[in-house]
Amino acid sequence: MILLRSSFRRLGSTRDPSLVCSRCLIRNNRSHPPSALRSFLSSARSQSSVADDQSSSAVLQKTYFSANRGIEGTVSKDGISPSLSTTSSAQANAANTSRSEGEAGSASMQSIESELPHRRRKRLKEEAAGNNGADHVIPPDASAQLSHLSATLPKTSIRRKIAAYLALTKPRLSVLIVLSTTSAYGMYPISSLLALDPSMTPLPTLSTSTLTLLYLTAGTFLSSCSANTLNMMFEPKYDALMSRTRNRPIVRGLVSRRAALLFAVATAASGLALLYFGTNPTVTGLSAANIFLYAFVYTPLKRIHVINTWVGAIVGGIPPLMGWVAAAGQTATTGHDTWRDMLFSKDSIGGWLLGGILFAWQFPHFNALSHTIREEYKRAGYKMLCWVNPARNARVALRYSILMFPISIGLWYVGVVGHGFLVSSSIANGWLVKEAYHFWQHQGANGTARGLFWASIWQLPILLVGGLVTKKGLWDGVWRNAFGQPEEDEDDYLYYDDEGEDEETGNQIVSQSASVAGSRPANAA
Repeated sequence: MILLRSSFRRLGSTRDPSLVCSRCLIRNNRSHPPSALRSFLSSARSQSSVADDQSSSAVLQKTYFSANRGIEGTVSKDGISPSLSTTSSAQANAANTSRSEGEAGSASMQSIESELPHRRRKRLKEEAAGNNGADHVIPPDASAQLSHLSATLPKTSIRRKIAAYLALTKPRLSVLIVLSTTSAYGMYPISSLLALDPSMTPLPTLSTSTLTLLYLTAGTFLSSCSANTLNMMFEPKYDALMSRTRNRPIVRGLVSRRAALLFAVATAASGLALLYFGTNPTVTGLSAANIFLYAFVYTPLKRIHVINTWVGAIVGGIPPLMGWVAAAGQTATTGHDTWRDMLFSKDSIGGWLLGGILFAWQFPHFNALSHTIREEYKRAGYKMLCWVNPARNARVALRYSILMFPISIGLWYVGVVGHGFLVSSSIANGWLVKEAYHFWQHQGANGTARGLFWASIWQLPILLVGGLVTKKGLWDGVWRNAFGQPEEDEDDYLYYDDEGEDEETGNQIVSQSASVAGSRPANAA
C-alpha cells in the first residue's frame, strides 16, 4: 500500500502524460483546451500536491484500477497500454493543429490590421454585397394580408366576409390596372378632363368627360376583380405549394369555390355593363377579351409552356388601350363610331404605344419577381423562364427594358406628350436598363433581382405621371392666363383680292374685316 501510494506521487510529479490513466487524461482534456498542453501539465502537478490526502488517494486508486481494467488487455514493451499511447498521440496532434490554427488566425489578424484603408473599404463593400446576394424574400401581398385579417375575425362578422372577398380581387394588381387605364384616358389629345384652359373646356363636355371617367374606373376595376377571382378559383391546389400564394382565401377555406364563381360572374356582369353604357361597345369588348385571356388562356398555360409570360404581358397591355378608346369614343361621330376606326385609325397610335409600354414593362418586373421564388414555381409545376431557362429569363428582361426607349420616344413623336416627357422618360428608362443589365450580368445574384424589381415598381409611375403632366397642350391655357393673350396686329385681319381692286372694293373689304375683328367701325376706311 505504501509502495502504491508512492507510485501515485511519482505519477503526479512526472511530465510524461503517457503514465496517466485514460480516465484522468480524458477528464483533464475536457477541462483544459488541447492546445494548452503546458497548462495541462502544470494543472496535473498542482493536483498531485493534494494527492497525499486520504480521500483523494482512495478515489484516485479506484479510478486508476477501474480504468485499467477497461483497457483491451495488451501492454506494450514499455509497459504502457496501446490505448493510452493512442490517446497521447491524438492529444499531441490536436495540440499541433490548434497551434497552427492559432498562428494562422493571428497572421490573418495582423494582415487585416496592416490593410490599407482603400483596400479595407473595398473588402467591406464586397462582404456587404455578398450578404445581400441572398434571394430577396417577397413580403406578403395584399391578398395574403386580407386573408390573415379575415381569419382573425369571428365567423359571423361581416368584416370577415368583406376582407375575404376583397382578397380574391388582388387589390394592388387591380388598382394598377385601373391606373394604367385612366392614365391613357387622360393622355388622349382631345380629352377635356385634364385641359386647364377654360375656353377649351365647355361645361357640358367637362361633365360628360368626368362621368365617362367614373364609368371607366368602376367598370375596369370590377372586370379586373372578376379575372383575378377566376384565376384563384382554378388553381388552389397549386397555390398551396407556394409561400407567395398559400394564404389566398380559397386555399385557406375562407371562401368556397362555388362562392368565388358567383362573385366572379357578378363582378364581370356589372363591370361590363358599366363599360357598355358608360363608355362604348369597343371598350366593353376589350375588357371581356381581357377576362377571357387571363382566366382561360394565361392561367392554364402557366403549367404548359413559358409562352404564358407573353400572354400575360398582352393582358397587361390591353387596359391602356381601353382608356384610349374610351376617350376616343367621346369625340367620335356617327360615321366613325366603329371599332375599326377606334382601334386602327391614325388617331389610335397613341393608345397602342401606351399599351406597348405596359406590355414591355411586364418582363423586367415579372422576371425579376419570379427569379426570387424560382424554386417554388418549379415545385408547383409552373413553366416559368426563371427556372426553365434562367439565362434567357435575364436576356428577355434586358431586351424589353431597352425597348422602353423607342416606345417612349414614339409617344412624343406622334404628338401625345411634350418635350418634357423625353427627359423624365429617359431618366426612368435609363435606371431600368441599368438594373436589367446588372440582373443579366449576374444572373439575378448579388441582389440584382431585388434591384430590378424595385426599379420596375418606380419606373412605371414615373412614365404614366410624366405623360399626364407633359401632355401636349395641357399648359397652353395656363400660360395664356398667366402672361396674357398676345395682341394681334390689325393688318392680320385685312384681306385683299389678288385679281385687282379699286378704292371702293378695297374699302368694302376693309370694313367687312374690321367688323369681324371688332377693332373699329365698319365705315372707317
